[in-house]
Amino acid sequence: MSNRIIRTYLLITALFNLAASLIWGVDTLFKLQAGLDILQVMLTNAAFTLGMVVFEIPTGVVADTLGRRVSLLLCIATLFVTTLLYVTIAWQGWGFWPFAIVSVFLGLGYTFYTGAVDAWLVDALQASGSTEPLEPVFAKGQMVFGAAMLVGTLGGGLLGQIALAVPYVVRAATFVPLFVLAWLWMREEGFTPRALELSRVPTELRRVFVEGMNYGLHHRVVRPVMFASLVNMSFMIFGFYSWQRYFLDLLGRELVWVSGLIAALLSLSMILGNALVKPLSRLLKTRTGVLAGSALVQCVTVVLCGAVGLGVAGGGPDGVPVRFVVVVALYLVYGVALGAMGPVKQGYLNAHIPSAQRATIISLDALFADAGGVAGQSGWGYLAKVRSIGQAWVYAGISLLVAVPLYWVARKNDQKLDKF
Repeated sequence: MSNRIIRTYLLITALFNLAASLIWGVDTLFKLQAGLDILQVMLTNAAFTLGMVVFEIPTGVVADTLGRRVSLLLCIATLFVTTLLYVTIAWQGWGFWPFAIVSVFLGLGYTFYTGAVDAWLVDALQASGSTEPLEPVFAKGQMVFGAAMLVGTLGGGLLGQIALAVPYVVRAATFVPLFVLAWLWMREEGFTPRALELSRVPTELRRVFVEGMNYGLHHRVVRPVMFASLVNMSFMIFGFYSWQRYFLDLLGRELVWVSGLIAALLSLSMILGNALVKPLSRLLKTRTGVLAGSALVQCVTVVLCGAVGLGVAGGGPDGVPVRFVVVVALYLVYGVALGAMGPVKQGYLNAHIPSAQRATIISLDALFADAGGVAGQSGWGYLAKVRSIGQAWVYAGISLLVAVPLYWVARKNDQKLDKF
């Protein structure tokens, strides 16, 4: 039974991230072509992340009451509609505010996913009697995510070379078979859904708040890990969407397919990071050791990425290709570190979360990450507009160093579950 559960989890992960990643390599270029400037692009992304902040806890209530499958189905339906609305807004030339408003609801769609699928996996595995550690399963999930991202971003880049709206249409179409898969195969096991009456929503929200305090912010291990998520995400989303413009400026050519290729290479680097979890666990012995080491590598590589490109405002023949190659290589090292961090953090958090509150606390961690994303995209996006993207990367990279002492605090408060 556990093998079936894992296969279903990996298939859902693959299809979802394939659909999602089709636009990741071209989203910034798509919005710039639609008439937005770089700050407005970052603000629409911040609106998306703000939507995730606002809806993380309410959608956590949905997953912990109506069920994880219902939550995923709502996710898919919301993303299908909002993706097509993006195409309509660009086509009609409606500008910044419609993009920002739809981005909030796009964020709502993703919050139905965060926490729900991981919580379904963990509870279903426990119900099947599995006693295997979670890290290998999460590492496989991260590798499947990376492979799907590889195909999606590369395909999205090639489709974007035809027209930047095409990856969005294909993305919406890909959500259809995923909806069917979730409807038929994602059975609730190890968790009993219960009715969620509208009159009980305030009570459920209060329950989530209290449990979030008890098992999240008041937890001596979970709390610093969640604050570290905020720090890490403050750059990650801004960095991912700003490199599309930044790297093409360094290259000196407006080649959309190159953005798709770089995004695909990033997915490969993250897969490599996933594969390194096991050897790193033998080398560093503790989960917080891997997490802190990853945060340090991210800090150094991001700062160097920004420093190499300082002063570059556009393309040019003198030295730009060399800078382009160096910055892309450094960014891929950042991707390796990010890939190593993901499954270790997932396993570490789940080890400290009771089953009944699992989706809620995972959503709470995502809320902290989203809050960091809103601040990062707004603040670093403003700096990118008034100074340069490279300078914004330097300061953002330095800020990532804050995560290292937070993981040290978690280690100090956890002498049992920190060891692999």
